[in-house]
Amino acid sequence: MIALKGIKKSYGTTQVLRGIDATIAAGDFVSIVGPSGAGKSTLLHLIAGLDAATEGTIHFEGQAIQDLDKAALNQMRNEQIGLVFQFHNLLPELTAMENVLLPRWIGKKIDEVSEKDALEKLAFLGIADRAHHLPNELSGGEQQRVAIARALINNPSILLADEPTGNLDSANANAVHDLLVRLNEEFGQTVVVVTHNDQLAALGKKQWVMTDGLLKA
Repeated sequence: MIALKGIKKSYGTTQVLRGIDATIAAGDFVSIVGPSGAGKSTLLHLIAGLDAATEGTIHFEGQAIQDLDKAALNQMRNEQIGLVFQFHNLLPELTAMENVLLPRWIGKKIDEVSEKDALEKLAFLGIADRAHHLPNELSGGEQQRVAIARALINNPSILLADEPTGNLDSANANAVHDLLVRLNEEFGQTVVVVTHNDQLAALGKKQWVMTDGLLKA
């Protein structure tokens, strides 16, 4: 699904990634661990097309993403990549369901089944009863579940999660861990997660360790 070859990334004179070669297959659950500043989040952002590599190539399902123009890259990200971050980034004026539907609105693909799809995602995550609540009426764990539902609404090829439980207490963190495993094992969702959480990292079928901008797969 994803092939990274010779990936380097520098910001000015600071080299963050020093040459990454790796592949991610459909159905993989990859956990990426390592100390702060090792380049984990930078690598995830490059895979998502949120930033561009200084050197090297990234192919997503055969397409070299560095060759895509901005519009095509945005379309690919919206339709094929689900993104979850440490902070949920929900829009406070929108209900949980409306936040989940944002990628459909952005892609101009709202139709008569969109709300049904959103409710199904929220139900899978155990919060269908919170669909019409605003973010400030939800707990931190519920807000992160809404963010995961939003990432899944377009049935993406891959789910990329950057410290998805870093802002949650242990109970909510464990619940999110279980959900990611279920998505991978029951539905074949490809998952790549950056984490400092040893329990979450141990769930990965593949465990990558990053140190000083280098990857040990």
